[in-house]
Amino acid sequence: MVPIHILLVEDNEGDIFLVTEALEEGKIVNKISVTRDGREALDFLDKKGKYEKEELPDLILLDVNLPKKNGHEVLEYIKEKEALKQIPVIMLTTSSAEKDILMSYKNHANCFITKPVDVDNFLKVIYSIESFWISIVKLPPKK
Repeated sequence: MVPIHILLVEDNEGDIFLVTEALEEGKIVNKISVTRDGREALDFLDKKGKYEKEELPDLILLDVNLPKKNGHEVLEYIKEKEALKQIPVIMLTTSSAEKDILMSYKNHANCFITKPVDVDNFLKVIYSIESFWISIVKLPPKK
């Protein structure tokens, strides 16, 4: 299997640690990039500033509740931009609010996952994401 590049957009340091550790333990060696707010995520995707040499990710894990620009704003930007809209986006958030779920799908999120509070269940979710999105799904080729 071909390694993939995952962009994690998350402001909670504990969640960043859990996600990166779980993915690094996985069967496939992936490149994991992390941005900690919505503005930084857009800079990464637009290759601005310190991100000018970064490759676009193959998959994005995006929190809803972010500083500077929230996840909905980031998702909307991704899905409106021709060079980015084919990148699958998984909304991975503590929210289970119906309005967040509806807004995510309205803006073409590929799926919406509420983060479990329990660490073991949280890790199971990350392993499931890896199993499905990396081992089973055919991701679009990079442009």
